[in-house]
Amino acid sequence: MSDEPASPAQMSLESPHYGSLQNSRAALTPEAGQQWAASPRSAYVAMAVLCYVNLVNYIERYTIAGVLPNIQAYFALSDGTAALLQTVFICSFLLLAPVFGYLGDRYNRKYIMIAGLIMWTLTSFCCSFVTESYFWALMLLRALVGIGEASYTTVAPTLIADLFTGARRSLMICAFYILIPVGSGLGFIIGAGVASQTGDWHWAFRINPIFGLVGIALLFFFCPNPPRGAAETQGEGVQQQSSYLEDVKYLLKIKSYVWSTLGITASTFNLGALAFWMPTFLSRARVFQGLHCQDGSCLSTDSYGFGVVTIVTGVLGGSIGTLLSRSFRDRLPHVDPLICAVGLLASVPCLIASIFTASTSVATAYVFAFLGQALVAMNWAVMADILLYIVIPNRRSTAEALQVMFIHLLGDCGSPYIVGAISDAIYRSNPETSAWSFHSLQYSITICPAVGFIGGLFYLVAVFYINDDRKAVLQFLEAVHPSPPMDPTVEPSVDQSIQKT
Repeated sequence: MSDEPASPAQMSLESPHYGSLQNSRAALTPEAGQQWAASPRSAYVAMAVLCYVNLVNYIERYTIAGVLPNIQAYFALSDGTAALLQTVFICSFLLLAPVFGYLGDRYNRKYIMIAGLIMWTLTSFCCSFVTESYFWALMLLRALVGIGEASYTTVAPTLIADLFTGARRSLMICAFYILIPVGSGLGFIIGAGVASQTGDWHWAFRINPIFGLVGIALLFFFCPNPPRGAAETQGEGVQQQSSYLEDVKYLLKIKSYVWSTLGITASTFNLGALAFWMPTFLSRARVFQGLHCQDGSCLSTDSYGFGVVTIVTGVLGGSIGTLLSRSFRDRLPHVDPLICAVGLLASVPCLIASIFTASTSVATAYVFAFLGQALVAMNWAVMADILLYIVIPNRRSTAEALQVMFIHLLGDCGSPYIVGAISDAIYRSNPETSAWSFHSLQYSITICPAVGFIGGLFYLVAVFYINDDRKAVLQFLEAVHPSPPMDPTVEPSVDQSIQKT
């Protein structure tokens, strides 16, 4: 440590709000003497690679939902037991997310992502060899897939934040998060399609590893590891100097981070349960209406149909959310959590209508499901952008990781199982008929819009704190950087979002 008196920048960095950083000069030094230089072309290529891997991530995650009835029949599983496949996946995912968040703020993010992708590719492939006597092995492998995916999900958004800023960053984040529903929908379609064509659900897990191998190669050759905060500090970056405990304490003081995390937890609860159960629910609705679907033809139909709905609503909702954010953010600095609140609250009546019209008209149920999912999808890109501008650069991986852990712990980790367990309990209360099999799942899914309403209220609370938390990040960047920092929410006047040094 230098014996020189502390500068105003140092004093700002050592305030309780930011945690203890050693000194402002060290905070500006790229890691390990790295000399950062990036061209716009290389940044966009890296962005394309990150988007591709994110797409593959969600295709793999929801392939299992596309073949769920096949797996239930193969292993003779109840609804609650079948849902454990998603629960163990999410449990391992959320437990390891903080570890990868800690590593992502301190070590080479490119190699962390590559290691995770190798793991999930291998374990996903191994799922395709499990036989009917080893359901426990399938659960174990799904848990290992979750560990691999945790490494990518917590780290990739922070790379985007270090390559772009302003409105350009918002567009890149939108593109990245739109691929969540696109990948989820393709997972339904690919899973059901491969199982239908081959007559064996195991083959659905032998396609995704091919995509994963391509992703590994692309990450290795085309993905950089920019200094943290490079886009907002003209390429110099912000070096990590604080402890993990200080990072956590800092994040818990950001009120908009806490309340928006609670809001997205409700969204995750909803979408996790609906993505897992809706294809099965809609196929049971067809059976209930006497549409002669006992041969399994409705299974593929609704996996394809709900897959298309998920893709289209994800693109539409994500684009609308980002467009509204860009249009109104300058005039209404608090507009982002407001968009999330309105989208989530407006989705509640649509989801309720979808659930209860399914007993008389599957087509009508699809229409309301489309509207509900599109409204919820408005949240994803906007919510991700919020995190990146209310958290300082050298703590974003930790912020992503803690948010991932929390939203999955209280969100889609338990929601598929809760819906399945409630369905089983209702089903056992009446004679075993196909009609009651449909109604039991119908009544249990109603928990989703109830949780969505609560989530909308959480977002409304975040509205009151978002502007102050964004300003705090700008003050931090100004303290550690001698020239005026770039506001991460404002489009630069020239192409400064990708810098050469």
